[in-house]
Formats: sequence, C-alpha cells, structure tokens
Amino acid sequence: MCGRFSNRLTWNQLHDHLELIGAPLNLRPRYNVAPSQDVAVARAAEAGRTLAMLRWGLIPPWAKDPAIGHKLINARSETAAEKPSFRSAFRRRRCLIPADGFYEWQGRGKTRQPWLFGLKDGAPMVFAGLWERWTVPEGAALTGSLAERSSGDAVETCTILTTEANETVSPVHGRMPVILPPDAWDAWLAGDEVPLGPYPADAMTAHPVSTHVNRPANDDPRCIEPVALS
Repeated sequence: MCGRFSNRLTWNQLHDHLELIGAPLNLRPRYNVAPSQDVAVARAAEAGRTLAMLRWGLIPPWAKDPAIGHKLINARSETAAEKPSFRSAFRRRRCLIPADGFYEWQGRGKTRQPWLFGLKDGAPMVFAGLWERWTVPEGAALTGSLAERSSGDAVETCTILTTEANETVSPVHGRMPVILPPDAWDAWLAGDEVPLGPYPADAMTAHPVSTHVNRPANDDPRCIEPVALS
C-alpha cells in the first residue's frame, strides 16, 4: 500500500513538470502527507491539465458514510477496473498525483522501521490516481475535516493505485504506488490502457528515516532525514 508520501514541490515546479494550466495554488512543502488530508491532483481539462486539491481517501458516489474513504486510500491496479468502489472512476475519472517520495514500513521484530523511497534523478514522482465526487447526503454525520460541510455539498476525493513492489521496495513492503513515466500521462488521463506495473528498481533510491514520521501531525524536514539502523 501507500499510506504516506512527501510533496515539497512548488507550484512553479509542478506547473513546469506537468505542463499545467490555470491559476496557481498556494502550495506549502509537505513532508508527511497522510490519508484524509488534501493533496494536489492533476486532471485533464479541455485546454490542458489543471491542478486541484482533493481529499485523500476515495468516497464513492453511492456511499452513505464518508468513513469508507479511510479504507480506500489505495486501489489495487490489478482489480480496480472491476471493483465497485473504483470501476466508474477507473473508466472516467483518472488523475495524476505528484510527489517527491513515499514511505513504507518494515517489520523489525517488535518495531516497524519507516523508509523513504525516491527517484535517483531527483525528478518528481507521478502516481496513477482515481478521483470521485461525493455529495453529502441529508442527515450525514460528519466529523473531522468534513465537519463544516453541509448536505448537498460536493466533496472531491482521490485514491492512489498500487502494484507489486520492485526489488528496491520489496525488502520493506510487498506493494508500492504505480509511478507513471511522462510518456504515459496523457494516455492514463484519457482512459487508455497503460502499463501499471512496478517502476524500474534501478531508478529508485531508499533510505531509513526516523519514527518521527509515524505521527501524521509531524510534518517537517525531520521526517525525510536519513537515520542509521541500529
């Protein structure tokens, strides 16, 4: 799975890398993006790609309880086209989710050691994503960041597709996000068939980081700093 990632990319960097159109967003560096938080997402529009902030954790349009989004932060690439929660979005509502790294946790006895994965060339990662628009139903019990929403409000959410881990990630975790190369972005957004397998292992980096990242409230440079394993 992919349950945390970092995105320290500025609007200008994303604008150039993803060839975005539209008004700039005020993006701050994110070192520890967690589910239920808003994430930057690129979607296809008539004139080009636009960037929006969507809640991470997909809520299907038919959901009565938004808590389902906590279970749908990831979609398995092998089954997303058929799963009721994802199949409509897989056909019609795809997106690109930029990042500069993602975290996975490795079991080490009674502890779990976090690792940060990135690309060797320092380029931004672009995850394959899906998005949905959920309308708050009458009488819904909303909490947390949704507490200020009212019935009839539209909430846009997203999920990250995952695939089998490559040789760089597999010693830590069996799954990893689907990282799309630039030549697949247009096809993915258009709804075409593209390879959704693991990214080349020799193009990636990995280093252990502090358990400081375990707490979602910790969103600072310490999250990405390498540590020595004891």
